[in-house]
Amino acid sequence: MTMFFAFLIGLFTGLRSLTAPAAVAWAAYLGWLGLDPPLSLIGSLPAVIILTLFALGELVVDKLPITPKRTEIPGLMIRMLTGGIAGACIADGGAQPALPGAVLGAAGGLVGAFAGYQLRTRIVNGLGIRDLYVALVEDLIAIAGCFWIVSLRL
Repeated sequence: MTMFFAFLIGLFTGLRSLTAPAAVAWAAYLGWLGLDPPLSLIGSLPAVIILTLFALGELVVDKLPITPKRTEIPGLMIRMLTGGIAGACIADGGAQPALPGAVLGAAGGLVGAFAGYQLRTRIVNGLGIRDLYVALVEDLIAIAGCFWIVSLRL
């Protein structure tokens, strides 16, 4: 199950690239997720503060009309990278090898980016509602999903 959760946190990373690393950082900092070095560095206070601020900033930037699509190369690569880091932490915290967790997290980030984009676009177009409302629901799903995974105490 741990490896499934490594993929799943990557999936949420596809929605919001910095939410999962921030959630993992908080979980490590609070002792919910026991990580071995060097992954344990994500649970340091400076990492928690920086990742939290970046994640909050992303929640704002995502709503701006100038923000590029998450499926474009820079955003996609970032989602795979941060999904990989979060997946590695979930795997390590569950006493599993970090490398397969990183691969699964990166794959989840890739799948989540495309699936999230398609779903958001179809809901906005199909229901004729403002993108902002769907984006806010997407924020809540990403935040709740990430914090649910890190709270499992794998």
